[in-house]
Amino acid sequence: MSEIFTKLQDAMRLVLLMTLVLAAPAFAEDKAVKPKSNEGFTKEQVLEKADGFFGETTVNLAKAIEKVFAEQGSPNAIIAGEEVSAALGVGVRYGQGELQRYNGDMKPIFWQGPSVGFDMGANVSKVFTLVYHLDEMQQLMQRIPGVDGSFYVVAGVGVNYQQSGDLILAPIRTGVGLRAGASVGYVHYNDKKSWIPF
Repeated sequence: MSEIFTKLQDAMRLVLLMTLVLAAPAFAEDKAVKPKSNEGFTKEQVLEKADGFFGETTVNLAKAIEKVFAEQGSPNAIIAGEEVSAALGVGVRYGQGELQRYNGDMKPIFWQGPSVGFDMGANVSKVFTLVYHLDEMQQLMQRIPGVDGSFYVVAGVGVNYQQSGDLILAPIRTGVGLRAGASVGYVHYNDKKSWIPF
């Protein structure tokens, strides 16, 4: 039993090391000053889109959106999609959806990524992500680190932040399943589906 535990610890260390090495470019601070645009979706527009996506806007979902608005302001893009994730110390997540910018541009988007931490369980979620400071679509095609501390219950709502330079994403998840804990990792956004979590 102790041999299995030791091997599991070694595997978790390896995944954490790989996560940090692969996500390193995203952690680098961008020194260039970028002009910020005040144009973005209003809270009313976001609530309307969330209502259309989820079927109805629950009180908890509305509170989550209001919290993100209070902290970040108006997003200039939204991703609406679905994802599946599971973890037993080491975790993976796969998702797909559609990216819509404030100017009307739309594009299919896929994401996947590993995580490691004190995290266990599985869930299937609808994900409604508010995106900030997205100047062009290609800017999103990268590994974006984040810390996920969530507790998922049936019909639960969870929010966490992902950031790379000025680009900030706030995924809001509602889903079915049971998942508890906290983990660190990154999410790799692509314009093509991939089953490789790294």
